[in-house]
Amino acid sequence: MKKIIILLSVFTIGCKTQNVMTKPTGLVANKVMVVSAREEASKIGVEIMRKGGNAFDAMVATELALAVAYPFAGNLGGGGFMVYRKANGEIGSLDFREKAPLAATKDMFLDEKGNVIKGKSTETPLAIGVPGTIAGVFAVHKKLGSLPMQDILKPVIALAEKGVIVTKKQEDRLNSYRAKIIKANGDKTLFATAFKENNVIHYPALAATLKRISKNGRDEFYKGETAAILVNYLQEKGAIITMADLAQYEAKWRTPLTFDYKDLKVISMAPPSSGGICLAEIFKMIAPFDLAKMGHNSTKSIQVIVEAERRAYADRSYYLGDPDFVKIPLKALMSHDYLKQRMSNFSFEKATLSSDIKEGKVNYNESTETTHYSIVDQFGNAVSSTTTLNDGYGSKYYCDELGFFLNNEMDDFSAKPGEPNMFGLVGNEANSIAPQKRM
Repeated sequence: MKKIIILLSVFTIGCKTQNVMTKPTGLVANKVMVVSAREEASKIGVEIMRKGGNAFDAMVATELALAVAYPFAGNLGGGGFMVYRKANGEIGSLDFREKAPLAATKDMFLDEKGNVIKGKSTETPLAIGVPGTIAGVFAVHKKLGSLPMQDILKPVIALAEKGVIVTKKQEDRLNSYRAKIIKANGDKTLFATAFKENNVIHYPALAATLKRISKNGRDEFYKGETAAILVNYLQEKGAIITMADLAQYEAKWRTPLTFDYKDLKVISMAPPSSGGICLAEIFKMIAPFDLAKMGHNSTKSIQVIVEAERRAYADRSYYLGDPDFVKIPLKALMSHDYLKQRMSNFSFEKATLSSDIKEGKVNYNESTETTHYSIVDQFGNAVSSTTTLNDGYGSKYYCDELGFFLNNEMDDFSAKPGEPNMFGLVGNEANSIAPQKRM
């Protein structure tokens, strides 16, 4: 899962125009702000805060509203990460990343010769990891929320019942993925319909699922009727997720990874997310260089940043995995001496070959499948969350009875050390597949 910050929709309370030399993107607000990939989700997040809720209540609402309005990446069948800073300076983070099923094995995506079977970790039911989103939002609400969960879910359920207007971009994406969705689910599935811009998609099944969750709580998804329907659907398709997998899933609070860059303090997600450690390494490696003097987007500044990124991703490939399964030398990777040594062979005269930094070639392809949203409330609390199904519409498996897509996050494991996943990212033994492990 790649970490992407997308600023598309901004809705605010108590906003006022500021007279500045450069017009800012979106709106400037003096009370609250929600930034997400769909305006419907942003509006619902703001509505929750207008009713007196805090950023964490708005996080729950926005997360689940994206499952309705933005099924390309918003989800009930995926997972994510959340980092927060409260008004009093307290920081924290939640890992609601998916997990490998109990029946998962290290070589489950390899053939008898030990080679990766193309598409098995992305386009089959075995690609689906145990979802963490519902556990994540209930964990946030239990620890940090203020409004009743029923009140938070009410506008999300209403959105699913009322329906969501198809945008031009959504029409294009659905056209691009329709054949794969039909292949996975048959031609009677909701998204077999050729929806056009300005059509309205209604989600009665998802509304019913959310109503059960609202009534019965977190366990509805992991132990109740919803869990039974989901497992039945998955096993009919050939997945290996069981009721035991769902019952054992827990979101996990983790200590955020923090570091300084010049006069900034950066608070980011620790492993199993790779975002925080990669950012820390990159920023610390570029800090000794006067990028401002080199000029924004100048040849030299880009060269410095790229070389730092290559080294950070080389370390990511080798060292990173689920910290509950492998020991990750975070302090060593972020140390001044280590990162100074990592850049010691950098030269403006010649680009460093990736093969000289690590064994094999590092490839990285940017994409837009994952989505990010950010929230600031009237009390001074801030939330930053990334949620995903991995690929666009995840595995393409859509449970029509429940109203949501399932992820294909198993591809984020290293199916085989040194072999790239669908995004061209290379992993090693630290990120190998194991039951109950997070990718």
